[in-house]
Parts: sequence; structure tokens; C-alpha cells
Amino acid sequence: MSYTVVIPARYGSTRLPGKPLADLAGKPMIRHVYERACASKASRVVVATDDQRIVRACQGFGAEVVMTSPDHTSGTDRLQEVASFLGLADDARVVNVQGDEPLMPPQLIDQVADALETFPEAAIATLCERIHSPQELFNPNVVKVVFDHQGFAHYFSRAPMPWARDHWHQGEVPVALPASYRAWRHIGIYGYRASLLHQFVRWPAAPTELTESLEQLRALYNGARIHVSEAEVAPPAGVDTPEDLARLSMLMSQENPS
Repeated sequence: MSYTVVIPARYGSTRLPGKPLADLAGKPMIRHVYERACASKASRVVVATDDQRIVRACQGFGAEVVMTSPDHTSGTDRLQEVASFLGLADDARVVNVQGDEPLMPPQLIDQVADALETFPEAAIATLCERIHSPQELFNPNVVKVVFDHQGFAHYFSRAPMPWARDHWHQGEVPVALPASYRAWRHIGIYGYRASLLHQFVRWPAAPTELTESLEQLRALYNGARIHVSEAEVAPPAGVDTPEDLARLSMLMSQENPS
């Protein structure tokens, strides 16, 4: 069963303006993301943007690109516009690959798409990886997820969870995690059913979403089921800042010396 990858790519990044067009090893970053997505089993890869400069760049290397509204408040809204524009059926699978993850393993793109096929009751599929350090667990920028024995999410939070009551005291960061403790970091790649995207944009922001600033909580609040799988391979970090870009440029130049 085929699926579609959509790559949201905004020009106006606060910390790194023009990020999708930033040069990495002689190519714009968006091209690296596109090529990674094309290496997956997706039947179609589409870039969704709000800027003509990105449109021209994508057309220059042969990518399919859709111009979307500049007024979207999230990548999910942009995805829904593309799904509607493409006329995707309600049961179509759509994978959101962020435009600032030029090293995204194609294997992970396939993994979230496959999860939607394996678990038909899931409206969304996403990934996670094990947390091993207290510093990561107690970092509010690291989103944690807890899920049931089948992998269906109970909750996502910036707070450490689950709380090891018998080992920790409020306000203290432990030196190490208990040997039997299991915690999971959410990895922000999503697969959606197109029908969920159309519902999502009609739902108001959920109280939990506003509190945690986590958009996926809107889906849970409205009863949509989210399946979480442990990532088959570790995802490299994306690009958020000029420092990230410099680090990745150095890494790629070392891997592909001229």
C-alpha cells in the first residue's frame, strides 16, 4: 500500500532565516531532505512551502512542490492543505518529514508509514527512543511519552515521566536512573491518515496542548489514537540554529571529502 511524504519547508525561521535553502555540501538543505524521503518506499514526495524562493529551488532539482498559505500556525495545518490539494483519500497515509532534518534515515520514514498499516485503529503513528540519563529526562526540551503494551500513547509531556516515586524527591535531579526504570523520548516524525488531518484542523487547541505546547495532545484530547514505536535506528539531530548548521556542514564534509 503506497503512501505520500510531505515536507513542510518555511523560509521564515526565527533562529535561522532561509533555513531550507542553507547550503550543505553544495546542496540546499531541502534537497538533502527530499532525497532522503525519495529513498524511502513512499510513492510520492511533495515539498510544501510558503515562499517562492523555496518553490524555485525545489523546481530546480525536480521536486514536486506545492505553494501553501503563509498563515498556517503549524506544520500539521500545512500538511492538511496539501492533502486536500492533492485530493488524497481519507484512508491515505501521509508522513510528515521536517524540512530541517537532512539526515533523516529513510528507514524511519517507512517505519511510521508501516505502523499505520499494521495498526488500523491508529490515526497517527510516531517514534520514540530510550532515555538513559537524568539530564535528558529532566530537560523540558526533551518530550517524553508513555504508552501501553501495544504501543498506543497515554500522554506526551515535557515533564519527567513516569515519576519514580520511591527513588526521587521533588525538585532534585537524580545522579542516575533506577536500574529497572524505563522512559522514552518522543521523536518528532509523524504518519497520519488523511482523515485525521481534516479533523485536526477543525479542532480547537486542547487545554493540555496549550499548557505543554505540544500539538499532538490535541489529537489525544479528542480521542484519536497515536501509535508509538521504538525507532529502528537512531535519528540524527536536525538543524535549528547556525551552530547546528555549522556542525552538520563539518560532519558532511568529513564524510564526503572533495
